Amino acid sequence: MQILMVGTGYVGLVTATCLSEMGHHVICLDIDQKKISDLKKGVLPIYEPGLKELVDRNTQAGRLSFTTDYREGVKQSSVCFIAVPTPSSNDGSCDLSYVYAAASEIARHMDDYKIIVNKSTVPVGTAAQVKQLIAAILRESNAAFSFDVVSNPEFLKEGCSVSDCMKPDRIILGVDNSDAAKIMREIYSAFTINHDRIFVMDTVSAEMTKYAANAMLALRISFMNELAHLCEKTGADIKQVRVGIGSDQRIGYQFLYAGAGYGGSCFPKDIRALSSIAKQWDVEMAILNSIEDVNKRQKKILPEKILSYFSSHGGVKNKTIAIWGLSFKPDTDDIREAPALDLITHLLDEGASIRAYDPVAMPNALSIFGSRIQFCQDEYDAATHADAIVLVTEWKQFRFVEFSKIVPYLRHRVLFDGRNQYHLEEMQALGMEYFGIGVPSSRQTLNSTAFSLQAKLDLLKKNIHSLYVSNEA
Repeated sequence: MQILMVGTGYVGLVTATCLSEMGHHVICLDIDQKKISDLKKGVLPIYEPGLKELVDRNTQAGRLSFTTDYREGVKQSSVCFIAVPTPSSNDGSCDLSYVYAAASEIARHMDDYKIIVNKSTVPVGTAAQVKQLIAAILRESNAAFSFDVVSNPEFLKEGCSVSDCMKPDRIILGVDNSDAAKIMREIYSAFTINHDRIFVMDTVSAEMTKYAANAMLALRISFMNELAHLCEKTGADIKQVRVGIGSDQRIGYQFLYAGAGYGGSCFPKDIRALSSIAKQWDVEMAILNSIEDVNKRQKKILPEKILSYFSSHGGVKNKTIAIWGLSFKPDTDDIREAPALDLITHLLDEGASIRAYDPVAMPNALSIFGSRIQFCQDEYDAATHADAIVLVTEWKQFRFVEFSKIVPYLRHRVLFDGRNQYHLEEMQALGMEYFGIGVPSSRQTLNSTAFSLQAKLDLLKKNIHSLYVSNEA
């Protein structure tokens, strides 16, 4: 199949590459000339495990090519995918200007029947609007070409998007024409040899499915973060609670981790967009609106814990804080709305110095913070002579850090674990204070011990008093 992929970001480049890996001939189009020039040289605009090898292999095989020319791309393709950004507008609604621009260019260069596929995450009703737009442009040019618009939302997770694309849980096709559905099934047939993962529905339902899926996942994260706050107050351990509820097959374990809050390009944007859609239809969605409120509050938890700790150590001003992890999740260089950004900004405003390390995201963070923070060679370098360590992103290499090499060089032996990756007992054995999210911390343990001793003392006094009263009687 001859395919055009408009957009070479996370969704477009990964999808195009995986389609070419399955034998299709795919042209990637982007209006950014530098990006296309780099791609032709084998330089990728994003970091994604396993993607570079696939791009190189399929480019060399002639199945994957890159261009900025719509005329070339549309003329040579029978199916045109649109995978361009759909950022949030100031009011939280979805900005569709890139989608409309791509659809318009495709329409202007059509010379026969085409299928136009919305791969971008778009509001309910966008497929119909794109169809109207293309039809209007064809009428203006007196073209009589027929076409179909398909909604085919992506479900790729950054950090493992190649695997998600090659072995999808499901493929959603919003199609109004059975012939178009047949062609789309043919495109994806190689991805469903094991068993049929294709679900065909109307375009409106397909568009809603994407938002509903992300909202559900974000809800699980925010619920666990809110529950973690209650666990800290009551002395419960959110990690044990997760095991207790996740073992229920109706609930499961996925997306039940408490942490520093979610970020990235999808959840924040899609929650705002779905909320905007609900407002347009005058539908009140209290649960949906609370998801983002909880997440905003959760991003303040780590800085609050750090400021609280240093309030009894002369304040955080002029203290050096080591930050481990900058990307919003492991295995990606994406720092969009990452919790680390909020944390660093807050600490800088309080007068702290930052020594940061991330395996791949430092160049992107450099474009934001510049020389305001110090970027380090590795996690050990970042922690040297620091007053505290803060784990923000759970990269695998942070799992088994040799803390014995770090502890002697810390000014204050304290670790703030934004992902609950470490354990209180292990940190205490190293002589470090430990603060996690919704789990027992050093201070909670001390308070709990003091409370336990006081309770035993009160009980002893009560027993002595009872014995005294009994003897008097």
